[in-house]
Amino acid sequence: MTDQPVTFAIIGTGGIAQTHLQAFLQTSEAKLIATVDIRLEAAQSMAASAHCQAFKDVESMLANVKPDAAIVCTPPSTHPAICETLARAGVHVLCEKPVAISRAAAVEMIRNANESGTIFTMASKFRYVADMIYAKQLITSGILGEILLFENTFAGHVDMSRRWNSIPAVSGGGVLIDNGTHSVDIVRYLLGPIQSIQTLEGRRIQNLPVEDTVRIHAKTVTGTLAAVDLSWSINKQTPWFVSIYGTEGTALVGWGESKYKRDADKEWTVFGKGYNKVQAFTDQIHNFCKAIQGTESLLITSEDALASVDAIETAYESLRRDDWVAVPSDPLRESLSTPARA
Repeated sequence: MTDQPVTFAIIGTGGIAQTHLQAFLQTSEAKLIATVDIRLEAAQSMAASAHCQAFKDVESMLANVKPDAAIVCTPPSTHPAICETLARAGVHVLCEKPVAISRAAAVEMIRNANESGTIFTMASKFRYVADMIYAKQLITSGILGEILLFENTFAGHVDMSRRWNSIPAVSGGGVLIDNGTHSVDIVRYLLGPIQSIQTLEGRRIQNLPVEDTVRIHAKTVTGTLAAVDLSWSINKQTPWFVSIYGTEGTALVGWGESKYKRDADKEWTVFGKGYNKVQAFTDQIHNFCKAIQGTESLLITSEDALASVDAIETAYESLRRDDWVAVPSDPLRESLSTPARA
């Protein structure tokens, strides 16, 4: 244990990195000492706000400073090479979702971290939303009864024509891998492993080379049915982004409020103020720091990261087959038991 803050670098200083920066301002357990971006002026701009050093690539950063950890916020296709370099330098990694655009790449990233003795995990903000944690406690307590149905919606109109998220070689796909990575992780967090997935694609509205609207149907190993709507091309306006239906009650996790109601209750019980992005990012960094210091377990493990990649790969396979497809079970142990690539 130590009273010294865990030192960090942020790799990639785009939009998501700005929220990570806000989170650093909310905690004394972590200290940002370096920013990295191929656009040096972008790295310098963030560095000026954080009073730290700026670099144009990971190699030059490591030659000058040695952070304990790094948050990787670059596009997914760049994650494997960056994370390998960081692992070899003994740097713990919190990698933004999706961690990789293929399971082979994700396995290699985890293998590199294991061999270097560093921690590698996925950034998935919704697990750290206070209301989501409370919803999981409601499910575990049994007061909602047996959970039969789950619904999740991430659908808002966004022009993706000039964003890397819609370039398949960079992102790995479209809205399915981009927003769906959050969705499958939420399902796994609240309801356990996913057994099988069926994915349906809607009409492409934005003239992109990737899907911009999909619906995912999933079944967990315990038999809960999940329905997920994802879109960049519609505004499906609902106050609840997660709805959980049990045999004895319902829970709703919302953007501005969360509540539950048992069948015997006359009124809803409000249990939270909804989605607080900076709070979630701050608690994510807190958990990561505690894991590095050895005083707390990770809420999201490398196994969870790989399971998320597997679920999304299965979802794309379902699109190709136009059918239900089984999701691999216990994938990490089997994958890491095979020889590393030459």
